[in-house]
Amino acid sequence: MDNYEIMRNRMRGEFVKYDQEKMIRKFSLNSDAEYIYITFVSEHYRINRKNGIVERSDDDFRSVTEAGYNESMTIYDVLCCSKENCRLSGRFCPVHMAKGAAKTFQAGGRMFQKSADSFQGRIKQLEYACSILGERAEMKGDAASVIYAFPFLPVVFQFWDGDDEFPPNLKFMFDENILDYMHFETVFFMMSHILKRMETIVNGEAFAS
Repeated sequence: MDNYEIMRNRMRGEFVKYDQEKMIRKFSLNSDAEYIYITFVSEHYRINRKNGIVERSDDDFRSVTEAGYNESMTIYDVLCCSKENCRLSGRFCPVHMAKGAAKTFQAGGRMFQKSADSFQGRIKQLEYACSILGERAEMKGDAASVIYAFPFLPVVFQFWDGDDEFPPNLKFMFDENILDYMHFETVFFMMSHILKRMETIVNGEAFAS
């Protein structure tokens, strides 16, 4: 078991200490005696109310897979640690410009360069991925979308294909109140998972040729 699994598993125990009825009301979540249900990046999850384990399913929970580190930690953080009266402003900005962020920090433009490189020359596939995960947006970029990380939390994604002078580039924009919903470092867990989902769709069988 690596350190990521240890940290994820430790958070199971922390989750069950929180007021679950409060988080259900706060985000209008479906629930029953055993589980709380939530959608994250267009996939369906449930959290076991007794042991805190987060599971993902694509067949209405007839079969399940335990969620990985980025998924679990993002879900835990939003449900347990978001501010009491978190509200969207409707204004988007880079994460380092969000309210409450340390202005001295700026995410490097090449932080997700490996993902950007994998999308090079694949605009059609990327637009398809964007349509699966969100809504096409009239914004700058060769592909742009408003992706719903959670049904209540939109994220703007933009991508520019590379050319002879510049490498491919991607950018995320967040509601300026994003840090009312999750901690700063959790935003990067969320971005990583969104890109993983995109890469899975872009590399899917529909575009294998």
